[in-house]
Amino acid sequence: MRDSYIWPRMLRPSRSLFTAALVAALATGCTVNRDVMFKTPLDYDFAAFPDSNAQAKSLILQPNDVLQFRLFANDGFKMIDLVSEGGSREAAFLNRVLFTYLIEADGLCKLPLLNRIPLAGKTLREAELELEALYGKYYNRPYVQLFVTNRRVVIFPGAGGDAIVVPLENNNTTLLEALARAGGLSSRGDARRVKLFRHHPDGKRTIHQFDLSDIEGLRYADIVLQGDDVIYVQPNPEIAREVLQDLTPIITLLTSVVLVIGVVRGFSR
Repeated sequence: MRDSYIWPRMLRPSRSLFTAALVAALATGCTVNRDVMFKTPLDYDFAAFPDSNAQAKSLILQPNDVLQFRLFANDGFKMIDLVSEGGSREAAFLNRVLFTYLIEADGLCKLPLLNRIPLAGKTLREAELELEALYGKYYNRPYVQLFVTNRRVVIFPGAGGDAIVVPLENNNTTLLEALARAGGLSSRGDARRVKLFRHHPDGKRTIHQFDLSDIEGLRYADIVLQGDDVIYVQPNPEIAREVLQDLTPIITLLTSVVLVIGVVRGFSR
């Protein structure tokens, strides 16, 4: 009789302790939506994308770009001549040696004869035309070729923390092509919230959001990506699964404690 009176009194503080432990665990160890990055308020004003701008469909040179640069006189006649003489020593040298130049942080690139000239912010074609005009002082009808060799974008396909780095092997790699190379949107990815973080020569990033969930979003699919772009597909929250995942160890612990108490009470009778 005495034991049956003592045990309920002993269990009262234990129940309060279990409740406090449960609340503390949920407050400090909750992992619901912790893998969602770059959250924006509902009324966030995203930057408008200049889809009517010709530069939106071209690769824009920017700081830290590594360029392959070739220069030939007489509108590239010598280059054609070397190609036609495929087995010549000069052609072999041309194919083996590639000169590269860096666009520095200030947007300038140091090139032979010209010293440091501004290239950041120009399209490849604009830069080639400008270089041909500048080299026209030293060569007869110069022909310039430029290639960017180190472009890549980071893509979060919508699975939370998963990401992939995609090299831009083509100068006109589009948003849709890059998403396809990343495996497409994950099962959690929200096609209505595809965010693009774009770095500009002035050092700032603009934030754009596209809705690719319906056919109207097709006009954004052909956006040409620039180096250092970040594409983030916001994942849909999995609240039920994540709450259950957080509660499972707590429920297991409480079940074990209740079982031990029940065993102890059984032996005390």
